[in-house]
Amino acid sequence: MAGTSGRRFFVGGNWKMNYSKAILEKVNEALSKTKDAEVDIVCAPPALFIKDFVASKPAHVQVAAQNCYHAKEGAFTGELSPEMIKEAGCNWVILGHSERRTLFNESDEFLQKKIDYVLNKTDVNVIACIGETLQERESGKTNEVVERQVKAYQEKIANNQYDRVVIAYEPVWAIGTGKVASPQQAQEVHEHLRKFIEKNSNADIAKQIRIIYGGSVSGSNCKELAQQGDIDGFLVGGASLKPEFEQICKSRQN
Repeated sequence: MAGTSGRRFFVGGNWKMNYSKAILEKVNEALSKTKDAEVDIVCAPPALFIKDFVASKPAHVQVAAQNCYHAKEGAFTGELSPEMIKEAGCNWVILGHSERRTLFNESDEFLQKKIDYVLNKTDVNVIACIGETLQERESGKTNEVVERQVKAYQEKIANNQYDRVVIAYEPVWAIGTGKVASPQQAQEVHEHLRKFIEKNSNADIAKQIRIIYGGSVSGSNCKELAQQGDIDGFLVGGASLKPEFEQICKSRQN
C-alpha cells in the first residue's frame, strides 16, 4: 500500500541467529495470510537456512541475507559474497545493522565498500541500516550520527540506484530492549533524514526513497507508527518470528 506518499509499504523480518523447523512453519503460516496485503515483505533467515526458506515460503515474499562481503570470492573465511546469496535465492541484503556495527566493529568506511560492491557489481537490493545509541540520543547527537551514517552510504549510491535501496532507521537503544521510539520521535528522525537525503541527491529521490523504522516493533505499536507520514514500513526483529508478524505486515491497512 502506497498511502498518500506514493511509496509502497515495506516490511522486513530479520530473524537474526534464530531458526528451527517450528519457527519456519510458524513464520510461513503468518506470511500465508499476507498474500493480499499491499506491501513488500522481505525476510532474512540465517544464511544456512536461506534455501530452506526459499523452498517453503509463500510466493509473494522476498528473501534477504543478513550480511555479505564486498567481493565475489577469495580467501575470506566465514564470509558470503553477494553473488552467493543471489544464487541461494536472495534479492536483498541487510547492511550496517547495529549489531554488525557494535559487535563486529563494522565502520562507515567498511560499509561503503559493501554497498558500493553490491550496487555496482550485482543486482541485489540493499536494506541500509543506521541509528544512534542511547548515549548519543541523550547527548543530543541523534541527527549528527544518522547524517554521518546516511552520508557514507549516499557517497556510494548513484542517483539511478536509489530505487534499489531502503534506509532502515533503528535506534540502537530500542533494538531488542522492549523500548520503542514514540511515533513522534521516529517521525521526527525520518522527516529529518528525508530532508538530509535531498541535500545530497535531489527532491525526487528524497520523496521516493523508503525510510523504514526498526526497534522493538510489535503488533501492539505498529499501527500508530505506520500512520506517520515519513515512516514507510518496518525492519522487525523478534516479532518477525511470531504470529503477530502478520499484523505488522498489514499495519498500514488495518
